[in-house]
Amino acid sequence: MDSPLSQPALLALSLLFLLALHLARRRRGRGRNRNYPPVAGTVLHQLLNFGRLVEYQTELARRYRTFRMLTPTCNYVYTVEPANVEYMLKTNFANYGKGATMHDVLEDLLGDGIFNVDGARWRHQRKVASHEFSTRVLRDYSSGVFRDTAAELAGIVAAAARGDGGIRVDIADLLMRSTLDSIFKIGFGVGLGSLSGCSKEGAAFARAFDDASEQVLYRFFDVFWKAKRLLNVSSEAAMKHSVRTINDFVYAVIDRKIEQMGRNHQEFAKKEDILSRFLLERERDPGCFDNKYLRDIILNFVIAGRDTTAGTLAWFLYMLCRNLHIQEKIALEVRAATTGDRDVGVQEFVAFLTEDAISKMQYLHAALTETLRLYPAVPIDVKYCFSDDTLPDGYAVRKGDMVNYQPYPMGRMKFLWGVDAEEFRPERWLDDDGVFVPESPFKFTAFQAGPRICLGKEFAYRQMKIFAAVLLYLFRFEMWDASAIMGYRPMLTLKMDGPLYVRASLRR
Repeated sequence: MDSPLSQPALLALSLLFLLALHLARRRRGRGRNRNYPPVAGTVLHQLLNFGRLVEYQTELARRYRTFRMLTPTCNYVYTVEPANVEYMLKTNFANYGKGATMHDVLEDLLGDGIFNVDGARWRHQRKVASHEFSTRVLRDYSSGVFRDTAAELAGIVAAAARGDGGIRVDIADLLMRSTLDSIFKIGFGVGLGSLSGCSKEGAAFARAFDDASEQVLYRFFDVFWKAKRLLNVSSEAAMKHSVRTINDFVYAVIDRKIEQMGRNHQEFAKKEDILSRFLLERERDPGCFDNKYLRDIILNFVIAGRDTTAGTLAWFLYMLCRNLHIQEKIALEVRAATTGDRDVGVQEFVAFLTEDAISKMQYLHAALTETLRLYPAVPIDVKYCFSDDTLPDGYAVRKGDMVNYQPYPMGRMKFLWGVDAEEFRPERWLDDDGVFVPESPFKFTAFQAGPRICLGKEFAYRQMKIFAAVLLYLFRFEMWDASAIMGYRPMLTLKMDGPLYVRASLRR
């Protein structure tokens, strides 16, 4: 990816900065009777802070709960006010969507999938996805996949834990590969082999997926990205290569599925993965979607189920390594909810992870939620404003503005969470009886809210709790380097930048 600090880029961005100031003066002249959010900077400042973007946005949010950043074409408006979030996501939902600008930026990766469309296409995918996520078939099938993959992951960690003094383990990488395997199995009905390392194609797909995710975020701040794409140069040439790798892999999977369906339709009809179920629906209504639409639907599902849960679990274990007393408390709760005084191996243990047992793990649920408060899977979420409007805090926004609510900064606001807002404290989510008590989804925005609330919320919690329960029942985790501080890679999701090296030791 291009460095935002290169001399040509700085010159171009300086000119952009001057243009933005000129436009700002013109806009002030036109809008004297409207109360627009205060200007906190320009897109130049965001590019210069790209490597620490969410921290930069948090610093600004502490000064202004709602503010705007100038660009040559529109305002980027940012808010941490729950009333504004509720207004955008629920009260005036119709006025805040993806819009053409957002669709253009994300189209190469997400296409016309559910996270990148409005209107009829969004409603169709929402309806189908809502039905799938509500079925017992998907719940039981996915839980089985999660248990099997968690057991495979535990076997790899156990081999490292048995070494003399322990072997350094990059747990973030293992979690990313294992969640990719499980979500790919559920989405496509295919064993990707990412965790075992047996599939070079799967590894190439995962790398391309990460690179493309980072690049589409960069596009929001790079006003020249369309020209680069047209000329097929620099970062956009890399983007094109990543998307080709992704598409080649996904279309090959779809083609194999269609071939299987043609060979043995009766057996195929019993399959429980999402792609197979969509193919069966298309058979009933041949005109409803083509292979491109299938690719978009399933890839959106993969990015929702892989990047978000893997990232959250990595941040979760990082927090537990920095708060060992919390790690021990969760391990005791997991044991009490499953085997009690009995010590069992991993294969026997996963059988104890029933729906009833998982539901008893209230402190684990609180700790995962506390992780999402501080390290939300989607740190900043953007909506396109379709017509001039006024937010509940009194600030005006214009048609064409990109209005962002900010889960990452919101989790660090003292006016929302108290003076200990930046502390990792799962107890804030529990009542006096130790029962989990949810917050307003407009304050805790990790799963969105309103009509676009995440359909996979319970699905994600179940996956994370199964993985966490297996790992914490069997192992204690410590940072390999106690002084290490983990950063993040600027992407659509909040993924750790670099390895999370831990030392795992057997609990018995």
